[in-house]
Amino acid sequence: MKVVPVPVRSDNYAYLLIDDASKKAAAVDPYDVPKVQAAAEKEGVQIVACLTTHHHHDHSGGNQAFAQRYPGVPIYGGSNQIPALTNLVKDKDEFKVDNISVKCMATPCHTQDSICFHATSSAGVEHPGAVFTGDTLFIAGCGRFFEGTGDEMVSALSYLSTLPDKTIVYNGHEYTGGNLAFAKSVDPANPALGRLATLVKENEITTGLTTIGDEKEWNPFIRLHSESIRKATGASTESDIMDILREKKNNFRG
Repeated sequence: MKVVPVPVRSDNYAYLLIDDASKKAAAVDPYDVPKVQAAAEKEGVQIVACLTTHHHHDHSGGNQAFAQRYPGVPIYGGSNQIPALTNLVKDKDEFKVDNISVKCMATPCHTQDSICFHATSSAGVEHPGAVFTGDTLFIAGCGRFFEGTGDEMVSALSYLSTLPDKTIVYNGHEYTGGNLAFAKSVDPANPALGRLATLVKENEITTGLTTIGDEKEWNPFIRLHSESIRKATGASTESDIMDILREKKNNFRG
């Protein structure tokens, strides 16, 4: 199994999820279909599925063009708000992309139809597992609560934290530099942020370079029980801490 990030728009990521044993691939959030098609041709793979993490236009906006370019190819997503949807999925649904097993994880908050896709395979090149988190989980951050509550984001990130620590995170935007700056402001003594700072300094594209285990160490929206995060928010319950953290991040200009 192999994952290829495809930068689109100013800071979005589409992806190719490739079964290297069969040379079949799924496109994840293929906003810019010509770019994704070019990446597939470069990798020598055939696109046989589309995975949509949520209905926001910068993620699902390429679906109509995708359906026209790849007629009959299934388009998976979590609600009928997703353009050109053919396969509606819910939490714990599973399907295959050739030799790759994909499990759907419903993570409502950023949108109510947010689905994270956990992919694993025992065929081809060994891979520790991937999770495509859309705008739910970012490296050292999380998405805004456009359609949900802090309590729902607590549940969503807790759910993602049940994945194996070695699972590689593939998120929806390149927000890592800003997330690092905010994390330093609320969790300044966290030594893990030094590792993240090095990663940001050395890599223009940071997606696919970190894991669920890393997020548990440096993501302030997951580290709700740490003393520094509690102190920074002045709150005690998880939902209150999450709400205050998100509001602080919304207003952060560091």
